[in-house]
Amino acid sequence: MIRFSKLKDILSTHPAYRFAQAEHAVFKELIEDWQQATSLPLQLREQLNRQLPLTIHARNITMPHTTKALIKLHQGYTVETVLLAHAKRNTVCVSSQVGCPLACRFCHSGKLAFQRNLHADEIITQVLYFQRILKKTGDRVNNVVFMGMGEPFLNYHHVITALKMLNHENKLGISARKISISTAGIAHKIKEFSREGMQVNLAVSLNAPTDSLRSQIMPVNKKYPLKDLIGAVRYYIDQTNRKVMFEYVLIDRLNDQPVHAQKLSVLLKDLLCLVNLIPYNGNGALNPPSPKALNRFKKILDQAGTQYIQRQRLGKEIDAACGELLYRTHALDASGETQAG
Repeated sequence: MIRFSKLKDILSTHPAYRFAQAEHAVFKELIEDWQQATSLPLQLREQLNRQLPLTIHARNITMPHTTKALIKLHQGYTVETVLLAHAKRNTVCVSSQVGCPLACRFCHSGKLAFQRNLHADEIITQVLYFQRILKKTGDRVNNVVFMGMGEPFLNYHHVITALKMLNHENKLGISARKISISTAGIAHKIKEFSREGMQVNLAVSLNAPTDSLRSQIMPVNKKYPLKDLIGAVRYYIDQTNRKVMFEYVLIDRLNDQPVHAQKLSVLLKDLLCLVNLIPYNGNGALNPPSPKALNRFKKILDQAGTQYIQRQRLGKEIDAACGELLYRTHALDASGETQAG
């Protein structure tokens, strides 16, 4: 795992321009070995290879439009990340924690007990891994979504640091408006995020229009009930004047009935928001909504004037769709090639 934060320390005794050269080589030229950084003296390249190797150890599995990678971290930990390629847009879905403490019913990542937070460098490495792959075809990462394993706002400091690195013109240079962060509803952190002054998109995993049902689906609701969550979202909108996306995973006969659509429209009335409807991916005891239920749900939202979109399902074949990360990971352990990049 690359510790980008060590680079300044290693170069502290060198002229300041050496750091700019090294940073450009890593993030712009996308070198995979310091020997490729020919703007640096040979002796320094050798030192950097010893102290800060650029190898990313990973295995991946690829299907049309989707690549899922299992990246090896320090001390034997692993984390999954996904590249979604669609309509000239390459989106990387990054993880912010190893495992997740929230145990949402529809999410397989939550079934892996929380192990630790990711360092900002480990978050950035997920994007850099795919950036290197795309470079070989003359392409690049256009979008980043914090919708992988973990709750980003429970790893707030490192996530904010990673966001700034992703956006920085001297690093990955991804537009803030092309970056989205999804939270299960850590209300006080939504308020803190609204004061960061960033143009990053905010998504909130909602999945139910009442406290009783949401607490069944998402135990985090017991600590941050809908009153607090919606209040935090209103504060965010007031501070930023930015539209919020509410993600709603539709589960057969659990939260996909007409009454749920009606209550959802009432809950979100007058909010500057968009609902992202996500049919459940159907692994485990729960099932996706029937086509009839889905169409009925959308019709009620239409009638109420509630704006929505329906997420395209990508990655299902390799357990890389919404809520599936670290599900049947033995498939990755047995396939793909170790990447020298």
